Amino acid sequence: MALKKFAFKINNIDDYARCGLIETHRGNIQTPAFMPVGTQATVKACKIEDIKKTGSEIILSNTYHLMIRPGVDRIKKAGGLHNFMNCDLPILTDSGGFQVMSLSKLNKIDREKGAIFNSHVDGKKFILSPEESIKIQLGLNSDIVMIMDECPKNTNDYNLINKSMNLSLYWAERSKKAFGLNSHKALFGIIQGGLFRDLRIKSLNELIKIGFDGYAVGGLAVGETQKEMFTVLDDLKDILPKDKPHYLMGVGTPSDIIGAVKRGIDMFDCVLPTRSGRTGLAFTWNGRVNIRNKKYQNDDTPLDPNVKNLNLNKYSKNYLNHLFNTNEILGSMLLTLHNINFYQELMTAIRKNINNGTFNEFHDKYIDKL
Repeated sequence: MALKKFAFKINNIDDYARCGLIETHRGNIQTPAFMPVGTQATVKACKIEDIKKTGSEIILSNTYHLMIRPGVDRIKKAGGLHNFMNCDLPILTDSGGFQVMSLSKLNKIDREKGAIFNSHVDGKKFILSPEESIKIQLGLNSDIVMIMDECPKNTNDYNLINKSMNLSLYWAERSKKAFGLNSHKALFGIIQGGLFRDLRIKSLNELIKIGFDGYAVGGLAVGETQKEMFTVLDDLKDILPKDKPHYLMGVGTPSDIIGAVKRGIDMFDCVLPTRSGRTGLAFTWNGRVNIRNKKYQNDDTPLDPNVKNLNLNKYSKNYLNHLFNTNEILGSMLLTLHNINFYQELMTAIRKNINNGTFNEFHDKYIDKL
């Protein structure tokens, strides 16, 4: 039997904010959606069944890290990434392009060969071309595949960003060719161009000519201000294809997400809720809570009385403070799960307000609070 084709539809619009549905053969994804990050085939400190209980409908894994360890052949022999990590949710894999930037001391860029890496684990040499990135992602059997791009560091050097953007467009064409015909999967293009309006618009228009199943905004969350990020999204919101998903990569804080939804973004991923959870920072409807703070000793109130899922409020601030100040693993597990759950409750509230035509009021209430 043929697998269900990848599809996307918009159900409601409130100004630029969109409420829609991504359909995949592994299940549907309500948008706007947040994807917990499972870099190395695991969302750190969480079981996949608990991730599902938060309402998460898709997760993200990382091509570069899985290429290094355990290697795509090992995962293919296990039946693909879903079987390997016991996950029946759709999975998006990023291309490795971000690591070209974040691990720049360990690589060099060649227009034809791609990114030439020395492994951060053992120094072994790898060459990640656009074709190899797509081959690895198809080998992992991910449901949404990202093109290979170069994600430059935050800089005001126009010529450097222009060169990088044009390289990413060249790699986008090669990625599309390597992807071939896979109607049950999706291939997303990645818009580059730094903080330069003309480069961003050129990048998007050229990607539209190539044709992709979705369009991601890359090269943000690399040190720019929130205002600068929103300016980039404002420059693109009228040009992004209305019938395709819009994905803001690596973002972000709850207020980042609320502001980006206002500008037409449908998909998000970020390590912030999990990384913060492991270090004692909780996101709540009343703002952020550093549970290590001494003031929470003997505070027997719940972390967030507004949490509606997973009965997480049975653990008091007092107890969580104790867990973190004694370095107990359970503290990291509970706060990580709490944060992922909060992000999913945030997305549910965003979708509800878009559907009700009240998103702008919701935005104004929470944009400076969360």
